[in-house]
Amino acid sequence: MDRRTYLGTFGAAVVGVTAGCLGGDPNTALGEPDRRGGVESADLAYPAWGEPMPDVALPDPLTGERIDLGSLDRAAFVTFFYSNCMSVCPRLVSSLREVQIHSLDNDYADEVGFYPITFDPERDTAERLRAYGEQMNVDYSAGNWRFLRPESPERAETVLGEAFGFRFQRTHPEDMEKYMFNHIGLVLLVNADGYVERAYRGQEGREQRYIEDLETVRTGGGFL
Repeated sequence: MDRRTYLGTFGAAVVGVTAGCLGGDPNTALGEPDRRGGVESADLAYPAWGEPMPDVALPDPLTGERIDLGSLDRAAFVTFFYSNCMSVCPRLVSSLREVQIHSLDNDYADEVGFYPITFDPERDTAERLRAYGEQMNVDYSAGNWRFLRPESPERAETVLGEAFGFRFQRTHPEDMEKYMFNHIGLVLLVNADGYVERAYRGQEGREQRYIEDLETVRTGGGFL
């Protein structure tokens, strides 16, 4: 089932609830983002404002737990990366790490979760991800940061490509151990009820904007 089929099925199941209780308005604290050309969330390949988070469970290789991304009980940031990336991924992870620092310094660490999903499970083993997090100064002791790792490259393709509409393409260098991926930068901000508040593409997201939007979501979300 691809993302659009999933969303259609989900929408049919809850249309009575949303129409009766909310007058058809999305379950979001943030207003609809400004988009060029009249683009709507349904036009985008990935989950965007007002749409439900895909109901996908992935393992946290550092703890052995499975995390159900469709049933998170707090606001969360979800992004897609691989640890050997030398372009956009370090910036995305670093920005989210700054938000984690802010959450710890301002006593709301238990109100937000961070879920970077690797799409390179062959190289991003538990040991590699633990070391990468330490290199990026992630505070594991806070209990709100979980690296997620699909069990295989095929599972990564299925989960990220079909459920999230996130596409990535592996390169084929002469030294195959140094392969990279072509991909976009994408961060999702999800509220505690499982609806996407923001989908930040490329340069749209910076830690200060993440922090400000998260504050609105934390204090104004929770509709169901």
